[in-house]
Amino acid sequence: MTRLDPSDTAPDTLVGGPRRGRVRRPGVPLPLLLPALAGLAFLLLPLIALLLRAPWRTLPDQLTGPEVWQALKLSLVSATAATAVSLVLGVPLAWLLARTDFPGRGLVRALVTLPLVLPPVVGGVALLLALGRNGVVGRWLNAWFGITLPFTTAGVVVAEAFVAMPFLVISVEGTLRAADPRYEEAATTLGASRFTAFRRVTLPLIAPGIAAGAVLAWARALGEFGATITFAGNFPGRTQTMPLAVYLALQNDPEAAIALSLVLLAVSIAVLAGLRDRWMTAS
Repeated sequence: MTRLDPSDTAPDTLVGGPRRGRVRRPGVPLPLLLPALAGLAFLLLPLIALLLRAPWRTLPDQLTGPEVWQALKLSLVSATAATAVSLVLGVPLAWLLARTDFPGRGLVRALVTLPLVLPPVVGGVALLLALGRNGVVGRWLNAWFGITLPFTTAGVVVAEAFVAMPFLVISVEGTLRAADPRYEEAATTLGASRFTAFRRVTLPLIAPGIAAGAVLAWARALGEFGATITFAGNFPGRTQTMPLAVYLALQNDPEAAIALSLVLLAVSIAVLAGLRDRWMTAS
């Protein structure tokens, strides 16, 4: 019988795992490399063009105008408020989808994620039909409480929360599914209620997922355009956010539009930098 030499065996069969020093990555086939480079160029070229055509000399003057600061302040406040609404409503919804089993859960999950693929303008129209002055719910809000949401700052928050909340729900639900439910079960066996177990045990476990979802929701709310302009309008100082200011400036002052776009680009890069440890770390 032929005796096998240990060096002739497959790396995965050796005690101690594969030999990292001898692992060689296969080459990239040319039919895959060319489309990959073309795709990379397709994604990067518009951003490079934005940086090349930016009015760097007049950028400070472009960004210090009162209209810019009004739009920036409104964007930051409304995006933060929309994120708060998403946290209050989205975290319990994510827990419901991850920890309970009820009829139609798959349909509910599909409906929750629908705003991700729904055109934002359609979302704005749907909000008008639901919460407008003559909407299904809006008419009662106006008649009973005197609350009118369309074309107000509160309407901006509602529109942004509508499109941003699914990002938080998906992130938190995934974190909940990855967390071990036995910790919650142990807490309940020791006499804690389900809500106490959620507050004292589950929330600390899923805090990173909540933080990541909140950052994504905030960034999505900050960049919202279609639902906002449809449901809240474009009134400077009241409903004009940064994306709406970019759209308006593009028609009259392209350099100002580029300057505002650079601000939103910087925010997006900051968000990605903040999430790099969660999604951008190579495995």
